[in-house]
Amino acid sequence: MGIQKPAWLEALYTQKFFVGCCYHETAKKNEKNVYCLDCCVSICPHCIPSHRFHRLLQVRRYVYHDVVRLEDLQKLIDCSNVQAYTINSAKVVFIKKRPQNRQFKGAVNYCTSCDRSLQQPFIHCSLGCKVDFLLKHYKDLSPFLRKCKTLTLSPDFLIPQETGEEEMANETAQSTIVDSDEPMSWSSSGSESMSMSMAYSSDQIVRKKRSGLYLWRSSANRVSDEDIASSMSRRKGIPHRSPLC
Repeated sequence: MGIQKPAWLEALYTQKFFVGCCYHETAKKNEKNVYCLDCCVSICPHCIPSHRFHRLLQVRRYVYHDVVRLEDLQKLIDCSNVQAYTINSAKVVFIKKRPQNRQFKGAVNYCTSCDRSLQQPFIHCSLGCKVDFLLKHYKDLSPFLRKCKTLTLSPDFLIPQETGEEEMANETAQSTIVDSDEPMSWSSSGSESMSMSMAYSSDQIVRKKRSGLYLWRSSANRVSDEDIASSMSRRKGIPHRSPLC
């Protein structure tokens, strides 16, 4: 039997974005605009330090709908024939269906799922419509899924200063890593079955000077605990005054 919907795809479609984070209710800029593929949950910028070694996908807002960058989504699934739109010089794709009340005269193409008018040569208006089309006609998503071990936020993604070092030290706080490439499953007790997986990427969060924000930056190698300890234990030597001439 072919793959239906992997857990990350199912959760991306059902999770709510741009709502307040229940873990950071009193914090500013606490809207959930990031999706963690390894935990299958939507998170806010304050949650990012707890997920910094996970695959993260930024969700944006366009005409009151959730969108993701085409460049990021193509690393996870084949996005051919899905109509993309441009915002801030970046191409984005809608996550959910956008049914249209009436069809426009003279339209060349229509969405295969919701009959929305599209430009040529596109036949899907969103990721959700393409997935429904593939499942209906092929019964299997595996030929269209892509293996992606590393997915980080764009370098200009800013994290609010209110995110404390204590949260940055507690990796996967309020989160549980799941096997996100497998379909969603539940045990007989009704709780979602979880399985631990390895973290795929190493990232650093660097504070941006003067802005009061943290700048997200990827790094090739993770700093070892020994290096951190030796760096913190260094002290400046006793200053010596230069001899008088």
